[in-house]
Amino acid sequence: MEPCDLLIHSAAQVVTCAGPPGPRRGAALRELAMITNGAVAIRDTTIIAVGASDELRRRFHPIHEIDARGRALCPGLIDCHTHIVYAGDRVAEFEQRCAGATYQEIMAAGGGILRTMQLTRSATTMKLVAETLPRLRQMLQLGTTTAEVKTGYGLERDAELRQLAAIALLSGAQPIELVPTFLPAHAVPPEFSGRASEYIDLVVTEMLPLAHEWYRKSSFAARDIPLFVDVFCERGAFDVAQSRRVLTAARDFGLPRKAHVDEFVALGGLEMALELGATSVDHLDVTAAPAFATLANSSTIAVLLPLVSLNLGLIHFAAARQMIDAGVAVALSTDANPGSAPSVSLPLTMAIACRYMGMLPAEALIATTVNAAHAIGLGGRVGSLMPGMQADLLVLTTGDYRWLMYELGGMPVEQVIKRGRVVWDKPNG
Repeated sequence: MEPCDLLIHSAAQVVTCAGPPGPRRGAALRELAMITNGAVAIRDTTIIAVGASDELRRRFHPIHEIDARGRALCPGLIDCHTHIVYAGDRVAEFEQRCAGATYQEIMAAGGGILRTMQLTRSATTMKLVAETLPRLRQMLQLGTTTAEVKTGYGLERDAELRQLAAIALLSGAQPIELVPTFLPAHAVPPEFSGRASEYIDLVVTEMLPLAHEWYRKSSFAARDIPLFVDVFCERGAFDVAQSRRVLTAARDFGLPRKAHVDEFVALGGLEMALELGATSVDHLDVTAAPAFATLANSSTIAVLLPLVSLNLGLIHFAAARQMIDAGVAVALSTDANPGSAPSVSLPLTMAIACRYMGMLPAEALIATTVNAAHAIGLGGRVGSLMPGMQADLLVLTTGDYRWLMYELGGMPVEQVIKRGRVVWDKPNG
């Protein structure tokens, strides 16, 4: 018998999400490569075999084993767009929205991102770490094993660098694997009111070089985890020309690009981001059908964020069904942040995508595993259960993976395994 460190067996379903390299499109978004009465063998941090329980139990002699007892296994979930490093909250703004104020009206009155900016600027690095750790613990319990994390609430040099420092500390302080994104062009800071182009000058000439130098010396670079650069191309934030300057500068530094586009108004940011080879374009709530073919013919992932529409009380969601049918590589994410999406739940995200965006459960799972991994530059490392992949997986509370999307607001995860180690057990599970 072959040795292994961990054997998880007797699973009603092993939802491998296995398939050819690259993001999934069209019908491939529904191909889960499921194994009934399955098992997964792990050595160190890596999956070494996936197959029928009887076969793997005969083949391997494990140091540790987990009897899944008829529950389902699936890849660890990947949250590919979050803003979880911040100070304070925006509970008062939630009440304002309940009374009828719009997101844009709150921003124009100095609330929104600028309110979180004030609180984050005044926070130390350690305060940011302390306030973020509980959010990451909650994400882990809901099945997230990898998460992208943006800056963007400092909006000035030192505060943005403090957010990067906090992300680095958080990466080593808890189990979720973090991927950093530098987003100083998230909003126009008040000291640059009416002078957005001058603020972009500062971002391009001073802040981006410092972020690049920080990354070059960071543990992320040493582990081949990318640093992305993002921009919010939207009315009231940055126009297409300003956003182009940020992403072009990022490209010149050799840093991969992302862009917030088409959340409220289609300014042309989508086309600009595709031209500059963005790894992902995020939101796309008002992206029109003529753009789907162009997006489908690109290598860019469309990251959709349905919790924003839900939280803002909107009845319009991104056209996921039409995008998938057009061949777009779709991913889902929470957009976890204190204002427009105060939730860290990918199961809830998938549930809303199935109910309001026309996605099937299998498509939602691939969108939060395989395609989400490609949206943050980790495709082929995480996101599926195949030999050679990192051993990140979930033991669910039931024998059917569809409970991840079926139950609204539940806790569908019994155990979380990250890099081959159990990092969370549901109490009394």
